[in-house]
Amino acid sequence: MARRGDSCIIHRSMQHHSSIVFTLGFMILTGCSQSPAPASREADAQALRDGEVAAFVKDWGGKDADRIAAHYANDGNLMIPNSPMMTGKDAIAKGMKDGLTDPHWSLALQPVQVEVSKGGDLGYTRGTYVLTATDPASKKAATEKGRFVAIFRKEADGAWKAVQDINNPEAPATSN
Repeated sequence: MARRGDSCIIHRSMQHHSSIVFTLGFMILTGCSQSPAPASREADAQALRDGEVAAFVKDWGGKDADRIAAHYANDGNLMIPNSPMMTGKDAIAKGMKDGLTDPHWSLALQPVQVEVSKGGDLGYTRGTYVLTATDPASKKAATEKGRFVAIFRKEADGAWKAVQDINNPEAPATSN
């Protein structure tokens, strides 16, 4: 039979064990859901900016559809004005080949912002572009200025690939 002093000891011991269990549970739950530290997010954004985004900009400035398509995930989408959405590397390469044969075609992308999600698995770049291409109606070179957003996903191998890429002109293209 427990005496009054023994029951106090048992009660305090149970409280102590409950506190330990609660603390461990809280640490496990919060440890699993913590976001990367701000320094880590900035390092990820810098790596995305200096790596994939820089290569993305360079290759879009060229005329190689396969190099451009290589920047997209297998399920990536490219949405450009006056064209159907292109989904997947093969469709993007195929869709871009005709446009890249245009002798007036040139594209300059200017990233303005690159961010990475707290989880470190998604990032985006936002910026402006200047596109020069042949106007189908006048057959003369025309220039279009606009904005773009490209969302990147970090793949299992650590490479960043575009999963959504959309742009829109600020105004109709003007003849040069």
